[in-house]
Amino acid sequence: MAKSILKNDRECFVCGNIYGLDKHHIYGGGNRQVSEQNGFWCYLCKRHHTRTIYSVHGDPDHRLDKELKALCQAVYEKDHTREDFIKLVGKSYR
Repeated sequence: MAKSILKNDRECFVCGNIYGLDKHHIYGGGNRQVSEQNGFWCYLCKRHHTRTIYSVHGDPDHRLDKELKALCQAVYEKDHTREDFIKLVGKSYR
């Protein structure tokens, strides 16, 4: 498991809460292993992960999910090309 490229503190990436954290793989499904190996993950509290309409998995418009995907890609592209990113994840989110 690689360290998160977004934030290594053990706190919610969105609000800073330190309780009830889940590890959120930013590119899940078939890319879960890619996320794990490349640090494409962050900690989220239950409120921002699964429990509310504002959460990554609860918002029907996927706002936070899209924001995290684009941000993670932007951080990765500081040291890599967009083509490198697309080879890993399959598409661009920016």
